[in-house]
Amino acid sequence: MQGPPRQVDAIQPNIFRFGALDETPGSKNFTIAVDPVTPPPGLEGAVVAIGNFDGLHRGHISVIARAKALAMKLGRPSAVLTFEPHPTDFFKGENTIFRLTPLDTKAKLIERLGIDGLIVLSFKKDLASLTAEAFVRDILVRRLGVGAAIAGYDFHFGAKRSGSPAFLKEAGERFGFIVEIVDKVAAQSLSEPASSTATRSALEAGDVARAAQILGHPYEITGAVVAGQTRGRTLGFPTANILPDPSCRLRHGIYAVRVIAQQGIYNGVASFGRRPTFDHGQALLETFLFDFSGDLYGETIEVFFLGWIRPEEKFQSAAALIEKMKRDVAEAKRILLSTSIPLEPGFSSACSSACK
Repeated sequence: MQGPPRQVDAIQPNIFRFGALDETPGSKNFTIAVDPVTPPPGLEGAVVAIGNFDGLHRGHISVIARAKALAMKLGRPSAVLTFEPHPTDFFKGENTIFRLTPLDTKAKLIERLGIDGLIVLSFKKDLASLTAEAFVRDILVRRLGVGAAIAGYDFHFGAKRSGSPAFLKEAGERFGFIVEIVDKVAAQSLSEPASSTATRSALEAGDVARAAQILGHPYEITGAVVAGQTRGRTLGFPTANILPDPSCRLRHGIYAVRVIAQQGIYNGVASFGRRPTFDHGQALLETFLFDFSGDLYGETIEVFFLGWIRPEEKFQSAAALIEKMKRDVAEAKRILLSTSIPLEPGFSSACSSACK
């Protein structure tokens, strides 16, 4: 399995081009354009889904699905337009908001949806101060030359969030591009609409099952495996360790997980927290993979959270911890045996009318 796209942490005016992942047959290339001043090659006249899309929940997928469907109908490329950093972090400080999908993860998931490209605009003072009219005129029309814009029912833009969906539709008529607004999408088996805020609340409570209902796919943490202190190996439970995004506020505890690595897909049990039995150090995701032997150091893996087991605890002895870990493994296997949910976002669960 090919790894995720190159990380785009440093926001510089540039265009990157990638070959498509195996998971998106039929797509030849995926473009990531950062602060383009002209329409990116291959995305001229694109049908663009606009938003932050943090988490890529059911509502986001519905917007992106509509953009892809309309692009296919019109014979145009499809793209997602997003902003980095998250506007909340710009206004209130770095890592203020719990980022559900940091930029590299967001890019990977959007590529796997079969979209032609991702356009990233640096959310800085000049962009934040643009009026809604200027955003449409200078960004959407002059710089990007969009053929159509698709947004969610609650999308607002421009200084002081002055631009509404209704304003965007009116501006599209004046400037000559199509605008469609996608209505709210309910979270599966829940009465509330799918939202990033509701997802964050669920994850902060450790309720990864509820988060998956809202998202339409499990919450994941993706990262390179780093060297730890080998305590897990000493205890008989060797782990693959990942340093999460600094903004991550997932509840500390033990989870049933599924892991995608280069060698395959594995079930496992993961501890996310500060290891109070030993050092109460930096937050770390430590994952024990079932039926796996090998070295994952340096490899990028994807860890999907499928069930909550228990809070992080401090044990009086290593022996007590080992006994608890054995029970955690058994509980994780029970949860995983009864869980069937797609690991990644897809259009089937969210697009119904939006795809028409």
